[in-house]
Amino acid sequence: MQLIAEIGVNWDGDFELVKEMMQESVNAGFNFVKFQAFTLEAVAKHPEANRVFSSSISRNNIDKINSIANDIGIEWFCTPMYEGAIDFLEPFVNLYKIREYDGREVIQNKSSNIFKKLIETKKNIIISSEVVPQQCKFYSNEEIKWLYCVPKYPCKLSEINFSIVKNFDGFSNHCPDIMAPMKIIDLKLDILEIHITSDKNKNFIDNNVSFDYSEMKEIGKYAKSKI
Repeated sequence: MQLIAEIGVNWDGDFELVKEMMQESVNAGFNFVKFQAFTLEAVAKHPEANRVFSSSISRNNIDKINSIANDIGIEWFCTPMYEGAIDFLEPFVNLYKIREYDGREVIQNKSSNIFKKLIETKKNIIISSEVVPQQCKFYSNEEIKWLYCVPKYPCKLSEINFSIVKNFDGFSNHCPDIMAPMKIIDLKLDILEIHITSDKNKNFIDNNVSFDYSEMKEIGKYAKSKI
């Protein structure tokens, strides 16, 4: 199983913190860390818009992020939320993620501009979806992996439909109950993505859907035991 630690916006633009989070991901046996790239306009309505935007991967911080990841020895990738992000991400990443919101068009066999551009890169793509993607013409595309995702922040364990996850390659978690990823590991899917935080007692933006380092290590240890 490939384990992805979603750092997302929980690093607050702090390079020392992101270095720590990457190292803890390695220590827990995770294979990848993931970030997001978005515009300030996209988060303008958020009460802490500038703080959220400081965590976006951009032309200004991408070299530093890539250097830290290389030094630590973990692969990183990103969710581009606008076309222009793909241009500066392309030299650095081997994998892309499409969030559930943008994945809805793909499911409906409508190619958004972001998806069209990602397909042209010929690189692997992960797409989150709440519905089984079997009717999508890209369902059997070997370069695309599908993650079951309940698009609520957070979602309850009871809201996860474990009966349909076999139709997906993996699971993107938004449930704060550690039993959610544990159940996915038991189902032996190929990919598990979880949000992580350095400290649940602080007010990091995505803390309500994130696991701390000790929980991440517990998940990594359990995944390894099932190999």
